[in-house]
Order: sequence, then C-alpha cells, then structure tokens
Amino acid sequence: MAEKIPQLKSFLTCSVCTEIFKDPVSLSCLHSFCSSCLQDFWAQAKNKNCPVCKRKSSKDAIVNFSIKELADSYAGRQRSAPSEETQVVCTEHLKDIKWFSKDEQRAVCHVCEFPHHKGHTVVPLEEQVQELKQQLRPDLTALQARRRRHQLLEETYEAMVPHLKGQRVKTERRIRAEFEQLHRFLREEEEARVKALGEEEEQKRKRILLERETLQEQIRSLSEGLSAVEADLQKDGLSFLSASTRSRTSARALLSGSDPQLLPGALLDVAKHLGNLAHRVWEEMGQRTTFSPVTLDPNTAEGCLSLSDDLTSVRRMDVSQKVPNNPERFTKYAEVLGSEGFSSGEHCWEVEVGDLPIWRIGVAQESVERKEEHTLTPDYGIWCLFYTSGKYTQGTGKTLTLKRNPERIRVQLDHDGGEVSFYDPEDMTLIYTHQDTFTDSIFPYFSIGPAGLARTRDVRVRGVSSRTLD
Repeated sequence: MAEKIPQLKSFLTCSVCTEIFKDPVSLSCLHSFCSSCLQDFWAQAKNKNCPVCKRKSSKDAIVNFSIKELADSYAGRQRSAPSEETQVVCTEHLKDIKWFSKDEQRAVCHVCEFPHHKGHTVVPLEEQVQELKQQLRPDLTALQARRRRHQLLEETYEAMVPHLKGQRVKTERRIRAEFEQLHRFLREEEEARVKALGEEEEQKRKRILLERETLQEQIRSLSEGLSAVEADLQKDGLSFLSASTRSRTSARALLSGSDPQLLPGALLDVAKHLGNLAHRVWEEMGQRTTFSPVTLDPNTAEGCLSLSDDLTSVRRMDVSQKVPNNPERFTKYAEVLGSEGFSSGEHCWEVEVGDLPIWRIGVAQESVERKEEHTLTPDYGIWCLFYTSGKYTQGTGKTLTLKRNPERIRVQLDHDGGEVSFYDPEDMTLIYTHQDTFTDSIFPYFSIGPAGLARTRDVRVRGVSSRTLD
C-alpha cells in the first residue's frame, strides 16, 4: 500500500515518532499525533502546545476516528474487537498501561505511576501477569485432575451397565437352574407320595376284597345250613326224628367259632400322607441340598479371581477379567471377601485348600484397604494364615511348624472374645490363634496365588466337618 499511495503515508505519519498513527488524536489546530506521543511531548515540554505549530491547544485532544481507520487499514491492523493481547490505553492519560500497582491492585500507566503512587509497590504489568498465571497453574492442574477423576468415574459407570446386565443374566440363569432342581425334586416327591398313596389303596382294596370273598363263602354255607334246618323243622313225626340229629349237628358246626370282625386299618392312613406334609418335604429337601456357612461376594473379587456359580469356591485365572472398579472391589491383589460380615458371636467354617502352593485365608475388617498397597497384617485389618510353598506363617511373619500339611483348614471366629483361630479339622489340632479387639464388622477373607502344577485349582468353602471334635 505504501508503494501505491506514497502521499497517504505522509498524511498518516505522526510528526513526533515518525510512525504510522496509533490511536491518533487531533488538536484544535487540526494537527494530529499518536495519543501516547502527544502525552509524552507535553510531559517533556511541560505545556500543552502543538508540537508542529506551537499553538496552545484550547481544547483537550480528541480521538480522530477517521484517521484511525485509515491508519489501521494502511498498517494492516485488524478492525475487529480487541483481543486480550491488544494494548490497553489508560482512559485518563491516554497512555499504554504497562505497570501494576500492588497496593491498589489495579493496572496503571507511567503517568499514573508518578507522582500518585510514590511509596507504592509498582511492578511491570507483564511481571504481574506472569505471577498471576503462576498462581493460577496449580488451580488448572487441580481442575484437570478433578476432571480426570470425574471421567474415570463416568467410565466406571459406563462399564457397570453391561456388567449389570451380565450379572442379571447369569444370576437369573442360576436362579432358574436352582428352582428347576427344586421343582424337579418337588415333582418327583409328589409323584412318589401319590404313588405310595395308590399302592396303599391297592393293597388295602385287595385285602378287603379277599375278606369279602371269605365272608361271602361263609354266608353261602350259613344260608345252606339255615335252609336245611328250616326244612327239617317243617317235617313231622318219624321224619323229623330221623332228621333232627343230623340237622342239629350241622347247625352246631356252622355256629362253632367266633363271629367275624372288621379288619383294623382297612382304610387309608390319610394322616400319614398329609400330616405335616410340607414340613416333611422341606426336611427331605434339606437332606438333599448343601449349606455353606460362607458365600463369596463377587463384587469384591479382584479381576483375576473367578468364582463358582454357587459362590462357594474361587480360583486364580491366568488372564484378568474385565470388571468395574466399584468401591467394594479389591484391585491391587488377588483377594475376595465373604458376602456376610459378623459383628458379634462365634462363627466357623472350613476351607479346602488341597495342594495349592500359595494361599491366605482368615478374616478382614469391612474397612480394609482395597485399592492401594497394603500388607496382610492386623495393622491393615487382616488376620490370616499364610501358606507359601510348604511354609506356614501368621500375620506378623512368624513361621509355624505343623506335623502335616492339612488339605482343609478350619477358621473359627470369636468376635466378642477377639480371637481368630485356625485348626487342622482332621484331629482339631490348633495351628494358631490371633488375638485382637474387633471394632468393625469382620468378613471371611481369601487370597490365592497361581496353582502352577498343583492338582487343586480352587479354594472351596465347606461346612464344619463331621470329624470336628466338641
């Protein structure tokens, strides 16, 4: 543009700085200057005369918007609204603001600074900007961290939706399978009891029919004898005399013996079939089902642990499963809790460990650490027995000596007494007792390592063995 219109450049040049106008202002003599240049000139001259014609200005300098547009266009400056980087001008002195008063907490120009701010702490504006940015960066970092935590939580909720569906489908399938077994048992029990009822009815019917046939035969004999006696009584004279002895002997033979009696128990024993029927079926069902004093909580199981459908056994997988990072779940180590905690009383269960090379079983308080590093010690709310490649240790690291390696371990909890004891249930040999004070709910605790070449793959919870001594 300077090459095309050279006269325009001269028109748009400030006589003080010899640069294209920036924020041009005009005096009453119609000479124009950069606002900052004019203020600097006046400050040095200590008067308000025009730098060109030396005439004293009768009015304050006014912004010349027409020249400003031409100057901005000629210099290629944007006409859009000023950004944060655009230089700000002091409205009082029309000077660029390049300083910051810490005492008044406001930006000032160099004219504002002197003499009004003597004794005040005034620093370059950029220095204050950098200081404030530095102060803001920790907040930025904290906001980023908080956003990330929110995002992680949102991702966890997102993962929970398909997991919930999977849990529902699997649990529903298990419920239906369990009830199908119960239905099958009830149907079989119903058929068996109806069959027994029919067999009793058939047996007693045959017995009644046999007794009836015997009675019918006796009735025929009595009827024939009765007819003979009645016929003899119709005779007279010698005919009766000759027949009476025979008739009397026949009648007395028929009258010998006792009268027939109805058979006892001829009717169905209805009470036997209906009395406490539901309770007796329930007892029979109880004998055919198993009860576990402890069921495992899948929502606490670390990803590499897989629980059985009935939630009574756990095994270590080679590959970790994709599970939500819910608050209840262990995520640091291969651990899982029982589903029910105990806040009082005595409780016991047995755990089949077989020949697994690494396992830890015992109890843990509800508030046990589940996400971060922790040790399996009472200090972290875990009281357990360790087994690693033939070596038994207790929670404080003390090695224990056993006369044999039991394939079952009995865990006995006395919450009120503050004791957790471990036994060999084969002969109830005490292995070790932890003594402490329990102030929290206590849950069964399990942790297992890789099975390796062991024949046992699962740790399984059992009821108390019949070999247990009183």
